[in-house]
Amino acid sequence: MSWLVVLLILYVIWDVNYFIRCVFTVFAGRLFQRKRKVTDTTTIYGLCTSQDVDIFIRHMNNARYLRELDFARFHFYALTGLYERIRDRRGGAVQGASSVRYRRTIPIFHPYKIQTKLVWWDDKAIYLEQQFVTLSDGFVRAVAMSKQNITNCNVLEVLKTYPETAQRPEKPEELKLWLDAIELSSQKLRKDK
Repeated sequence: MSWLVVLLILYVIWDVNYFIRCVFTVFAGRLFQRKRKVTDTTTIYGLCTSQDVDIFIRHMNNARYLRELDFARFHFYALTGLYERIRDRRGGAVQGASSVRYRRTIPIFHPYKIQTKLVWWDDKAIYLEQQFVTLSDGFVRAVAMSKQNITNCNVLEVLKTYPETAQRPEKPEELKLWLDAIELSSQKLRKDK
C-alpha cells in the first residue's frame, strides 16, 4: 500500500510519464537499433493518443509537438553517441531556441514518425531539423528547427571526432534567416535593459 502512495505522490508532483518515456526511448534505441553517423537521419515513432489532444479531442495539442521533439532529440543523441562525446569533455546540451511550423494537424489515434537530422553547426551549437510525418499518407505535418547550445566545450572540436563531419555543409537559407531573426530579437532585448 505504501508503494501505491509513493507512486501517487510522484505522479502528482512530477511528470513521471515523461521520465519513463525518456529512459525507454534512449535504451530502446541503444538496445535495438544500430549506431548512426552523426550526419544520418534518425527516426522515432509515435501515436497521437487521448493524452496528446487539444480541448476538442480531435488532434494533437501544439504543446505536445515540443514534448515529442524532446524524445526524438534524446534518441538522436543516443544513436549517434554525440551526447557521450560532449559529456566526455564535461559539456552539456541545452535547448537554445526552437521554431515549429505546423502544416496540418495530426488526428487522434494516427501514428506518425519524427525524423531528426543535423543540418549545420558552429563552435557553440548544433542545429537540428525535425519533421513530423504521418504514416498513413507520408505527409510532413510539422517541421521544427532546433538550436542546441553545447555548454563548456567547443562543438567544432567534438564534431572533428566524427569522420563524416570533416566538411561542414553549407548553412541552409532558412536557417540563416531564422538565426538572423533570433539575433534581431536578442539585440532588441539588450536595448530594452
